[in-house]
Amino acid sequence: MHTDIVDLRQFYHSRLGRAAEQAIAMALSSLWPRLPEERLVGLGYTIPYLDRFRADTERTFAFMPAGQGAVNWPPAEMSSTALVFEEELPLPDSSIDRVLMVHSLEFAENPRETLKEIWRVLAPGGRLVIAVPNRRGVWARMEHTPFGSGRPYSRSQLTALLRETNFTPGATADALFFPPSRLKTMLKLRRGFERIGRTLWPVFAGVIIVEAQKRLYQGLPVVARASRRVFVPVLAPQGVPTTYSQPEGLGER
Repeated sequence: MHTDIVDLRQFYHSRLGRAAEQAIAMALSSLWPRLPEERLVGLGYTIPYLDRFRADTERTFAFMPAGQGAVNWPPAEMSSTALVFEEELPLPDSSIDRVLMVHSLEFAENPRETLKEIWRVLAPGGRLVIAVPNRRGVWARMEHTPFGSGRPYSRSQLTALLRETNFTPGATADALFFPPSRLKTMLKLRRGFERIGRTLWPVFAGVIIVEAQKRLYQGLPVVARASRRVFVPVLAPQGVPTTYSQPEGLGER
């Protein structure tokens, strides 16, 4: 079940939510510095992060799952928001350059079908970035943040899922090494936690971020099969008579 849009907005308007947004945005920027004249779609609740990318893009859309709900975005402008079903995106084939998924894959009813649909709308060579809760991290165990809901992933699980759905995993990043505490003193130390965590305990990050590229050709699995050798018995030559001999007692008349 998706986290409700009201709870997501409330979290990102809180002090803890703003700190989480800054940490994740920094990790995203290491993968996508700029997106000049590209078409970008955010799937899930990506509004806090789309604001950082849309200035360079040709156009940017915020797609929000039907189970989550939607809000108008950007404010005071023509809306670029759409309420969608993850497995039936209202886009033609190969029409998008980049897709960003945040608060999306962990709530998907069928993650494989969702990624196949994203593969369909991505242009050849298009790129996808997914941010999901890390199953080893503390954030996945705390229910007072959106990262404590849904299905967390390990890096190997996410990589395997991407390969199954015809994506080639590439660069990765991590974020949310500081504990999900609302205490001001703890939040003031978050930058130090992020810096030290990347060095000392990267496997315990709160969020895993993986970039993948649309793969156009996929190898087919080779099924092991029994030997096709056919064993033919060798027949000993019996010989064929080449002369005809008359029976005794028979002669010319």
